[in-house]
Amino acid sequence: MAVALRKISPWRFVRAVQVAHIPTLKLHMTGSMMGATVEQFNHAKSQMGTLKEDPGNEAKLKIYALFKQEDARQQYVDLIDSLLAAEGPAVAAQPTGSAATFETLLVSTEDNITTICLNRPQKKNAITVEMYNEVIKALAQAGKDDSVITVITGSGDFYCSGNDLTNFTKIPEGGIEQMAKNAGELLREFVKAFIDFPKPLIAVINGPAVGVSVTLLGLFEIVYATERATFHTPFSQLGQSPEGCSSYTFPKIMGNAKASEMLLFNKKLTAVQACAQGLVTEVFPDSSFQTEVATRLKAYAKLPRNSLALSKQLIRGTEKERLHTVNDQEVERLVERWLSDECMQAIMSFFQAKAKL
Repeated sequence: MAVALRKISPWRFVRAVQVAHIPTLKLHMTGSMMGATVEQFNHAKSQMGTLKEDPGNEAKLKIYALFKQEDARQQYVDLIDSLLAAEGPAVAAQPTGSAATFETLLVSTEDNITTICLNRPQKKNAITVEMYNEVIKALAQAGKDDSVITVITGSGDFYCSGNDLTNFTKIPEGGIEQMAKNAGELLREFVKAFIDFPKPLIAVINGPAVGVSVTLLGLFEIVYATERATFHTPFSQLGQSPEGCSSYTFPKIMGNAKASEMLLFNKKLTAVQACAQGLVTEVFPDSSFQTEVATRLKAYAKLPRNSLALSKQLIRGTEKERLHTVNDQEVERLVERWLSDECMQAIMSFFQAKAKL
């Protein structure tokens, strides 16, 4: 069943029709045939590109026909003016880039690609409470913008080192129980933002990845990695348990045995190993990683936006309810873990080990 594309640029439609060589239509319109000046005609052409809504196929065919007739400038100008008037007052164009400001992220949109870059390079892009909230906000924004695909990557040498464990040192008035509850709800919303994201989501792993930044990868459509990337989920070392729906997606992707090596026994994978097990789509030499990936992304971003989004719904839709259930179960288990003596002891041992370095 064909899907009508929304908010397609009328000027792009004109170009497409020119290529298709559709015969010029004979239109019967009132008004002076030569009344518009060259300046008015050129202004109308520029105004056509500001239309926010698709005017419909009939209007677009008229625009094309008038554009091709050298003696129909006034009709062309009148038609564009009427379309603009129907939309109401013009709204100033938004600058390229993020509509919101972020403290822990760099968010930009260019060439139909929205890029969310984790930006705490001095801390190996460890995820703080603030970063959790900002990623949720950035994904919500990217899901509604005009981009075709969304990319997540990291700044500096690391993709992400997982949770910033100083999160566990910020005890609220309600004590440890309240801290665990708050953290659980935040994690639930964080993972939910990935499960529900409507567009193709691509991870560009520019360096080592740890913890939740790894477990989420099963929710991405594509994972590209540099050859120096590694993938580590040291949950049992910290007395914790998997999240990011990995308890479901990892066995499905790589089988129970390989998933258990990672999620239970803390095995760190190289990029090549992760690719062989299906967690990573493709591995690139570090020297050409950014260039080769950028070429792929630009090509993907030229594909029809609605077609990609609807196809993703078909692929992911049947499992979305299951993923939400898994997310809830994982969060409940983690809250229990965070309140356990075993987990607290493991985290204290981690801080003590860091203090000795």
